[in-house]
Amino acid sequence: MPEAAPRAWRTVLEHIEGDLLDGRLGPGDRLPSERELAADLGVGRSSVREALRVLEVMGLIRTATGSGPQSGAIVIATPTGGMSALLRLQVAAQGFPLADVVKTRLVLEDAVATALAADADRDTAEAHRVLAAMDAVALTPAEFLALDAQLHLALAEASGNVVIAAMMAGLRTAIESYVQAGVTGIADWSAMAERLRAEHHAIVAAIDAGDGEHARTLLKTHITGYYTAAGLTRVAAARP
Repeated sequence: MPEAAPRAWRTVLEHIEGDLLDGRLGPGDRLPSERELAADLGVGRSSVREALRVLEVMGLIRTATGSGPQSGAIVIATPTGGMSALLRLQVAAQGFPLADVVKTRLVLEDAVATALAADADRDTAEAHRVLAAMDAVALTPAEFLALDAQLHLALAEASGNVVIAAMMAGLRTAIESYVQAGVTGIADWSAMAERLRAEHHAIVAAIDAGDGEHARTLLKTHITGYYTAAGLTRVAAARP
């Protein structure tokens, strides 16, 4: 059947979205075949394939070719899939002002510290592993700050809130980029690295002790302190 418009794939996307929202489809369910979707919705199979590619990139489905029981498209709803990809693309296109990234980071990490400190069954083993890696004195600024971003992501993932973890994963590129850019504004990197190490250890220790209020205070000081010391406030203010 000929397609009436080049955006016919949106019809497929909206149909599947409706099934997800209404509960007719959920994680683990298999989508109808390309042939069935094309016939039911009155679009070409190429439009069905385009819609499935979009859903796969968004982390909502997994597709496999063939004719066996594992073939076709299955709903997986990977929490960090689409949201993280979207945020990364917006960051790459400079769609987010630096000041807004920092403010959002403060909100997210405040929630992370609150959740982790209140959870008696918290697991901060990954955060401690990254802390240990950051204690190596031979790290270059780039290596150290890459681990810095990994530490904050590890805490977000440990919080158990998959939405916050997805947002932190999506913002990781922006966070890592701005902290890397700030190195040139720091006169004594060795002193700053020691300061950051001490702050990281104190933040994780407060979380492990269940002291959410102290952990939140330390995080705010840590994030805004580097942002200010690196002169990034001036960079943000200079941008339109």
